[in-house]
Amino acid sequence: MNHQNRVVITGMGTVNPLGNSVNESWEAAKAGQNGIAEITQFDASEQKVHLAGEVKNLDISAVISRKDARHMDRFTQFALVASDEAMKQSGLDLSKEADPYRCGVIMSSGIGGISTIEDNQSRGMKRGFDRVSPFFIPSAIPNMAAGRIAIAYGFKGYSTCIVTACASSNNAIGDAFRQIRDGYADVMLAGGAEACVTPLCIGGFTVMQALSTNPDPEHASCPFDAERSGFVMGEGAGALILESLEHAQNRGAEILGEIVGYGTSTDAYHITAPAPDGAGAAAAMKNAVSDAGISPEDVDYINAHGTSTPLNDKIETLAIRAAFGAHAEDMAVSSTKSMTGHLLGGTGAVEAIFTAMSLKDQFVPPTIHFEHEDPDCDLDIVPNAGRKAVLRYALSNGLGFGGHNAVVILKKWEA
Repeated sequence: MNHQNRVVITGMGTVNPLGNSVNESWEAAKAGQNGIAEITQFDASEQKVHLAGEVKNLDISAVISRKDARHMDRFTQFALVASDEAMKQSGLDLSKEADPYRCGVIMSSGIGGISTIEDNQSRGMKRGFDRVSPFFIPSAIPNMAAGRIAIAYGFKGYSTCIVTACASSNNAIGDAFRQIRDGYADVMLAGGAEACVTPLCIGGFTVMQALSTNPDPEHASCPFDAERSGFVMGEGAGALILESLEHAQNRGAEILGEIVGYGTSTDAYHITAPAPDGAGAAAAMKNAVSDAGISPEDVDYINAHGTSTPLNDKIETLAIRAAFGAHAEDMAVSSTKSMTGHLLGGTGAVEAIFTAMSLKDQFVPPTIHFEHEDPDCDLDIVPNAGRKAVLRYALSNGLGFGGHNAVVILKKWEA
């Protein structure tokens, strides 16, 4: 077996409903702030759902020119701004890399440029479909965020976009981790981006009864609460710079954390509902623990998928108990979606950043909006107020429509 590289995090960037940088977002998450409010991007008055976790007051001008922005979907803009923060923190300059073909990008999106699709459909219906924008296709396709990032910074290695619904960016981080660990790359930018606060997306998730129709921002996203009734749509992006430890140390980079395990599975059960026994999610968690070479008892914290849907939270609780046994009683398990809403393909990247910051600061963020205990969700969900904790290993769950399960394990940086 070939030597396996240790994989470290040297840069992180995000835009999400809690803030437009890692520090701003993390301070808000630690404080239990709520990023969910009335939809402002379109008139939702005729729809059943009026709330979302929107990105607020984002100035893209320092990263994206006005001309480029006109030809770029909102999800790609988010991805580029998050990536720019991550690149700046990492100090990477790919023009000085010995081999940029060993530097790649995996930037996921669950749906891609949906607002571009909606706008051009409307334009085509009015003017004729030969009059849609020539930038329609390169703006709408989900892989364009990865392509734009590669162009902007000179990543010439493996570049792709994984589309596995709400597990997408966990898969991106995990696959990037493997690229470096197994010697195929030295550097990977990994993450996900989504911008689905649109009439069609909100309507589509509403009619399948996935979204909460609660009009109160303080009660709509309430993971693990007995009165949870659906998730709240969020938007944003997260980007992480992963490097082999050797590569990072050779250039004197500051190391923020370490990725040590990755596990996947498929429920093979239903197009949207999770398998009722939680076996698929449990298998992914067990696979990640095994991949990390640790025991279940080593995991101190789980950033749960915790969507606030009746099925997800109940079944994720079952899965955690199946994967960790008696140790489930000793772990903190919180859902930051209580604050951000659900960013679909971008959610795993943002939550991996929160998990990395948890390890760095030795602090567990809360599950806010918790009022009513549910016997089916009886773990330590860190209700309403975060807390200091001794953390060495933490796990981040991503569970997507189609039965896709992806789990990453992070470790506090120890030289």
